[in-house]
Amino acid sequence: MLKLYNTLGRELQPFTPINPDEVTMYTCGPTVYDFAHIGNLRAYIFADILKRVLLFNGYNLKNVINITDVGHLTSDGDEGEDKIEKSAKLQSKSAWDIAKFYEEAFKSDLHKLNILEPTIWAKVTDHIDEQIDLIKKLEEKGFTYKINDGIYFDTSKFEKYGELALLNLEGQEESDRMTKNAEKNNPSDFALWKFSKEDEKRQMEWKSPWGVGFPGWHIECSAISMKYLGETLDIHTGGIDHIPVHHTNEIAQSESVTGKKFANYWLHNDYIVLNKEKMAKSKGNFTTLTTLEDKGIDPIAYRFFCLSSHYRSKLNYSDEAIENADHSWKKFKNKFLDLGQQKGNPDKGYLEKFTNFVNEDLSIPQAFALTSEILKSDLVDSDKRATILRFDKVFGFGLKDLKPEETQDIPKEVTDLADERMTARGNKRFDKADEIRDLITDMGWEVEDTPSGYRLKKL
Repeated sequence: MLKLYNTLGRELQPFTPINPDEVTMYTCGPTVYDFAHIGNLRAYIFADILKRVLLFNGYNLKNVINITDVGHLTSDGDEGEDKIEKSAKLQSKSAWDIAKFYEEAFKSDLHKLNILEPTIWAKVTDHIDEQIDLIKKLEEKGFTYKINDGIYFDTSKFEKYGELALLNLEGQEESDRMTKNAEKNNPSDFALWKFSKEDEKRQMEWKSPWGVGFPGWHIECSAISMKYLGETLDIHTGGIDHIPVHHTNEIAQSESVTGKKFANYWLHNDYIVLNKEKMAKSKGNFTTLTTLEDKGIDPIAYRFFCLSSHYRSKLNYSDEAIENADHSWKKFKNKFLDLGQQKGNPDKGYLEKFTNFVNEDLSIPQAFALTSEILKSDLVDSDKRATILRFDKVFGFGLKDLKPEETQDIPKEVTDLADERMTARGNKRFDKADEIRDLITDMGWEVEDTPSGYRLKKL
């Protein structure tokens, strides 16, 4: 029985889909004004693991990821400049070119991380009519009002507002999460449609019943998800930073229109932390996947790194931590390749343990620990390989596509050091042997001891 931790309710719940034949899942996508950083990408690795666990359990899946290519202002509330328009000005390009470039960069990152494609990619600019229609329905039901800069949702008219974020709106004052706007009825009210400024020509703007402008950030996800997945979703995912504003507002506007629960299960991953701070572009403390690649880090090593921690736990990032993860990934990969290419049969006992772990709210670190047990077990190599390959349907490392690397010439200085290390070990000079091993590692090689001597592998 698959159990998931539902943020709405703060408890572990058995998973029961609305339609047993097809699970519906919506994942909040990126705002494409810059490269995604590895903190952003953790959310998509988490969502990918969730998708793989659902597929592992035999569910069919319909998944949507939106691409925010308009409407996300520099404040997560409703103030500041549109992030895409701002990036376009800084780079002297069109907003459309900026959005297209960073959308392709994001999809490239997902490919490198072996993240499954969604059933549907949905760009916000392709769904302007759907968003206008949704705002019109909210207007007809009396949930909206107009002020100088746009059409706003009146949160005081939605009784359950703030339930997801555990907000208490009584006497609440405007804070960083809420727009400081004297015209608003309530501090928590949010924009559904923003008007273009009369003295400023936007590159992305559309006609609407209320005037020329563009959609607010939150309305896109409700309009897109309901178009493709229905009025009530099985699962909605995102980072925990989405809880207090974006996801809370999605619930309010969606349920106000339909009168139905918007999503049955809300799942959120925690932050990547750098020097005790959340990794964020606004803080300037972020690292991209390309930066890791430039340092010689395999992108799959970053996936490996993320899977070392439960998705609801903060993950501490450092150069040392990612380098260790890269080394551990290569070591694991080589051990897997050493099992050969023979087909075998997955071990039922290990599969049962694995299933129990992944079905307990995606307990991936415990599930991965089983691979070490398997490698040390007395199973024949072909069955070890078959069992780990079955696990990889969830891990997503792409093990089935790995091929033994071509034999490479080992530099003489490396073999000389390896021979010197063996001599040191024979003389019980283990400190010296460890020192030489480190030198060999720094030269890009790994030395493994075997009953017949040593073996060198390229890192």
